[in-house]
Amino acid sequence: MNCVELKGVYKSFKDKVALKHIDITVEQGEIFGLLGPNGAGKTTLINILGMVKRKDAGTVKVLGKTLEQAPMIIKRKMGVVPQELAIFEELTAYENVRFFGSLYGFKGEVLKEKVYNALKFVGLEERAKDKAKHFSGGMKRRLNIACGIVHEPELVIMDEPTVGIDPQSRNYILEAIKTLRRKGTTIIYTTHYMEEAEALCDRIAIIDRGDVIAIGTKETLAGMIEECAVLQVAVRDMSKISEEQLLRIKGVERIHFEGNTVSICSRREVTNLDQIIALLIQEGAEITDIYMKELNLEDVFLNLTGRALRD
Repeated sequence: MNCVELKGVYKSFKDKVALKHIDITVEQGEIFGLLGPNGAGKTTLINILGMVKRKDAGTVKVLGKTLEQAPMIIKRKMGVVPQELAIFEELTAYENVRFFGSLYGFKGEVLKEKVYNALKFVGLEERAKDKAKHFSGGMKRRLNIACGIVHEPELVIMDEPTVGIDPQSRNYILEAIKTLRRKGTTIIYTTHYMEEAEALCDRIAIIDRGDVIAIGTKETLAGMIEECAVLQVAVRDMSKISEEQLLRIKGVERIHFEGNTVSICSRREVTNLDQIIALLIQEGAEITDIYMKELNLEDVFLNLTGRALRD
């Protein structure tokens, strides 16, 4: 069963097109990743799903109903964890979660139990009486999640929930998301961290400049560029490397520089390793390490867009 269906969803802001007729289907009980750089359109899409912004065209169905047909029913079954923290600094953790729980009509002992369960879920039950302003960035992110899931929604939308936090909180959040999925919750997860998408998501949509350029499992997406092999070469002097000369070598498709490493994507059927090494030695780049890289989502994104995810 499909939990979310987007067909032809279009959104523009004055002269800028934010979403270009997006088609996405999210299945019940899966973690679906929206992967793309900042400004790709992920947050705009999330805001439309969460009914914060209106689409200009297209159809959005959640749990079998369009947003126009049953907005209140959908809101009760959906939890949104926004990128910008939606918590009150002067309230305690308990008071923050209780406030959001009360918005869904819960009262008395039922509300108290749901608040406790949400705080326990994110590991903040022992800090329930502490004000949010005293929390670390990672703890605030976890409290943000507790506020978004206190009503035990069927669908949870998370927009970059691990941005700018410590590794411990990040790992805690990722494990909590996996737990939600085991309980049958459908999760839409936006990120620009490749490793998170690879570790968490059942399927991934790669978004760039408002357009969905690929959808599939990480294995399916990697399979889209199986014809390429990526050679990574670390050198002491990157200034000695000529991109123009490397691209003249038969089979070389793309070059990407990062730090002191150059990634060289070549067609698999072409044997050119000896020519690449010979050129680098001839140029005096001084090779310090060389290895074949296993293809991942970063390579898929680079292959499809011609740029790195964080460029």
